[in-house]
Amino acid sequence: MRHPTRGGRAVAAAPTREACTTASPPPHRLRRTLSRARPWSVAATPRSRVLLLMAALLAVVALAGGCGGDSAATTGDQADRPRELSIFAAASLTEAFARIGDDFTAAHPDVEVTFNFAGSNDLVTQVRAGAPADVLATADTVTMDAAGDLVVDPRAFAANQLAIAVAPGNPKGITGLADLSRDDITLVLAAPEVPAGKYAVDVLSRAGVEVDPVSLEVTVKGVATKVALGEADAGLVFVTDIRAAAGDLDGVPIPAAENVTGLYAIAPVAASAHAEDAAAFVDFVLSPRGRRVLDDHGFLPAP
Repeated sequence: MRHPTRGGRAVAAAPTREACTTASPPPHRLRRTLSRARPWSVAATPRSRVLLLMAALLAVVALAGGCGGDSAATTGDQADRPRELSIFAAASLTEAFARIGDDFTAAHPDVEVTFNFAGSNDLVTQVRAGAPADVLATADTVTMDAAGDLVVDPRAFAANQLAIAVAPGNPKGITGLADLSRDDITLVLAAPEVPAGKYAVDVLSRAGVEVDPVSLEVTVKGVATKVALGEADAGLVFVTDIRAAAGDLDGVPIPAAENVTGLYAIAPVAASAHAEDAAAFVDFVLSPRGRRVLDDHGFLPAP
C-alpha cells in the first residue's frame, strides 16, 4: 500500500494588491473552492489512521505466521530425516557389510547406515579420539579387546583364513609359502599392526619361511590392490579378499597346518548416540540373515 505524502501539496501564489480589493465570492462558493484545493492527506481523516493501523497489524500477523510455518516445516523435515548409524568396520568386511547395510536399511527405513572401512587398529584409535562411531567391527579379537570400555559386550561373529594372492593365471608359478622367499618374487604384506599383518607373520613363522616384503600396507585391501595392479607378484590376504576381487586376482591356498583362523568381533560403541539402533545392527549381523550374507562372501562361521 502506498501512503500519500505531504510533500506534493500545491501552493497558490500570493494574492496581488488588486486582488485584495476585489469583492469576495459568496461564502458557499469559497468553501467549495477551498475543499477542492485541499490535497488528500492521511492525517486529514481519523478513519484513514484506523485503516492503516489495521493493515500494519495484519502484516505483522502474516509475517509471524510465515515464520512459524517455516519453523514448523524445518522441524518436520528433521523429524522425517533418517537417523544416521555410523559403522566402523575392518577393511576386509567392505563387500559383505555393504550388503548387510542395504539389507538392514530395508528392514529399518528410518535408519541410514554409513561405513568407515579401515585397518582395525586405526578404527580403535579413531574411536578413542572421539570419532562419532556407533558400531565397531574388527578383524581380530585382540584389537577389540584393546578397545576396552570404548565398546559394550563384544561378540565374535565370523572367521577368516589367509591365502596367497597372485595375478590372474599365476604367471610366476607360485605354489606355496616357500616360493615367497624367491629372489624373483616381489611380495607385499599388511603392516604387523593390522590383523592381516599379524596373521601373515604367524603363517610365515609356522612354515619357517623368511621374506623381504617390498611394502607393508595399512590395510589388507591395499595388499590386494597392489597385486591386482601388477605392482607386486604376490601378497598374503584373506580368502574373502580374493573372492571379492574375482577376475583381478587368483588365490593359492595355504595348507591348514600352516594357516591360521582369525576371529572377527563386533560391538556397539559405548558413546553411541543411537544405542538402540547400534544394538539392532549388531543383532542383524549375528542373525541367520546376516550369517547368510557372510557365508556368501566366503567368511567362516565363528566357533
